[in-house]
Amino acid sequence: MEALRLDGLSKSYGALSILKDVSFSLQEGEHVGIIGPNGAGKTTLINAISGEFPVNSGRVHLWGEDITNLTQYHRVHKGLSRSYQITRVFNRLTILQNTLIALQGKLPSQYHMHRSAMAYPDVNAKAEELLTSLGLWEKKDRAASAISHGERRKLEIALSLASNPRILVLDEPSAGLDVEEVGDFITMIRRMTKDITLLFSAHDMDVVFGLAKRIVVLYYGQFIADGTPEEIRANPKVQEIYLGAEDEGQHVTVR
Repeated sequence: MEALRLDGLSKSYGALSILKDVSFSLQEGEHVGIIGPNGAGKTTLINAISGEFPVNSGRVHLWGEDITNLTQYHRVHKGLSRSYQITRVFNRLTILQNTLIALQGKLPSQYHMHRSAMAYPDVNAKAEELLTSLGLWEKKDRAASAISHGERRKLEIALSLASNPRILVLDEPSAGLDVEEVGDFITMIRRMTKDITLLFSAHDMDVVFGLAKRIVVLYYGQFIADGTPEEIRANPKVQEIYLGAEDEGQHVTVR
């Protein structure tokens, strides 16, 4: 079943064209990575899919429904959730409070932070389950500002998963992690998204080839390649682009 389809998405700011007639689709359960050199339009594409801003032309379909004009909030309620390249959490709140607020977004009733936790047994049980699965439950009472960058990444994934999404969209999910953390992060994402359609952008090829069963390539806002990791590795156009990026000092290679 088709989970997501993009038809001719274009986005520009004045004379600067960021996305140019981008079209592709994801099937339910696929794990798809988006790659491309700096400035290729990856984050802009994710913003367009998630409803962060309107596109100039083109359509976005989720499970066959046209959601092009829906707000980001309504897209979440349709089953699409995302994370950001720069972590967005409430720094002064604890890990648990951040998670409870995210979980409340799917509830019909309003969540009150200062009400007893016993007033929300189902929400608290879900928070414990989610944070335990990410190794954060023991630190639930720590402020988000007091945890490591890697733990903040995990927390943001927890917030993205709190809405029980059918499609999870991640923008550079491993940004800022060290080599050891990246390996653990890949394992965690693979485990947490085994039943979810996943679309993500990344510069780190270990992340791309560790998570993606299919890869799409953007170059100056244009869709230029689509295939399995093996096909993308062997694609002459992709090799040419990344070798050129390496010459310009971006230090990215397709391994």
